Amino acid sequence: MHIDLNCDLGEGIGNDEAIMPYITSANIACGFHAGDENTMRETLRLAKRFGVNAGAHPSWNDRQNFGRKEMDVLPAEAEKLVFEQIQILAAIAKEEGVTLTHVKPHGALYNQSAKDVELASAIARAVKTSSVDLILVGLAGSRSLESGRAVGVRVAAEGFPDRGYNADGSLMSRFLPGAIIESPEEVARHAIELVKTGRMDTLCLHGDHPNAVENAKRLCKVLSHM
Repeated sequence: MHIDLNCDLGEGIGNDEAIMPYITSANIACGFHAGDENTMRETLRLAKRFGVNAGAHPSWNDRQNFGRKEMDVLPAEAEKLVFEQIQILAAIAKEEGVTLTHVKPHGALYNQSAKDVELASAIARAVKTSSVDLILVGLAGSRSLESGRAVGVRVAAEGFPDRGYNADGSLMSRFLPGAIIESPEEVARHAIELVKTGRMDTLCLHGDHPNAVENAKRLCKVLSHM
C-alpha cells in the first residue's frame, strides 16, 4: 500500500527544510494567504532537492486571516482566483526546472468547496485549464472530488491525521475543542485509523502545527510499514 504524505509549506513558518525529507508531496502557498515569490522559489528548490512532488496551494485572497475566513465569491471569480495562483507558482516552477504535480486548495477555500458544488466545480475547471496533468487534492468523500471527476481531472482523496472530524466526515472548526490533535503519538494513531477505515490516497500534515516536524517524522515511519 502506498499512501502519499503531503504538507502545506511555503507559509513562512520556518520549518520547511526540516519537514521536507519526510514527506512525498509539498503544497506550496501561492502568495494570497502566505508566502511570496522568494518563499515559492525556495520551497520549490527544496522539493527538487529532496525529490518531493510540488503542488500549488491556492487560497482566498486573505493574508490577514491566513486564508481561514470563509468568503462569498461568485464561482467565476473563484475560478479566476485559483487559476491565477496556479499560474504564478507554475511560472516560478518552470524557471526552477520543476513540474507541478497537483493542486490543493487551502483553508476556508478548501472547506467551502468540500460542501459547495458550484465552488468545487469552479476550482476543478481552474485546475483543468491550467493543465490536464494536474491532480486535484480534496477531502475524502467531498464535493471537491465529485466535481473534479465530473470535469475530467484526476483527483486524490485526502485525510488529516492532525485534525478532528465531525460525524459527517467534514473537518471540525478550529475553534472547537479537539479540532487540532496536538500529540504526535495521537496524530500517528489517527493516521493509521484514516488509512484503514477510509479510501485515502494522501494524508496531510499542517506545516504550522506546533509539532509539525515530529509529526512528519513519525508518519513517515508509520506509513513505510503499512
